[in-house]
Amino acid sequence: MGEAGEQLGIIDLSKALAMANERNLDLVEVAPEGVPPVCRILNYGKFKYAIRKKEKEASKKQRVIRVKEIKVRPKIDEHDYQTKLNMAWKFFNHGDKVKLTLMFRGRELSHKELGRQLMDRAVSDLSEVAELEAPPKDEGMQIVALFNPKVQPQKAAAKETNLEKEEENG
Repeated sequence: MGEAGEQLGIIDLSKALAMANERNLDLVEVAPEGVPPVCRILNYGKFKYAIRKKEKEASKKQRVIRVKEIKVRPKIDEHDYQTKLNMAWKFFNHGDKVKLTLMFRGRELSHKELGRQLMDRAVSDLSEVAELEAPPKDEGMQIVALFNPKVQPQKAAAKETNLEKEEENG
């Protein structure tokens, strides 16, 4: 292909290189697996720059989902429990998943039912902002549950409310 994208047909390699040198451009192999291989005459620096720019633009649109972990113990105080729940809510507002880990130590293992009750309470308390991805599961000396956020990330919600205000105003 030429620099404007027009088809030049099947050309000998030496002739194609001569055409590229004549125009002060590069001969770039675009599809090496083709028979015959497909080449283009273009500025290689600009070509690489355009590819990097497209990749950067695509990566901006991707959302990285992180898993945040919150650790609690079976004998947690009410205020501490509420603090942990507030932390989980903040994580959900940012669009992150939350792994809730209930850890047992020593003799606490003989009272796993207390830990189960606490985990069931946490599941019900978080049910309005999160859905349960993995139900509470015993893993040795701990019980683990994984939650997905139901709510939109705060930034996206803020953009939507701004757009709605702009539509109302004018």
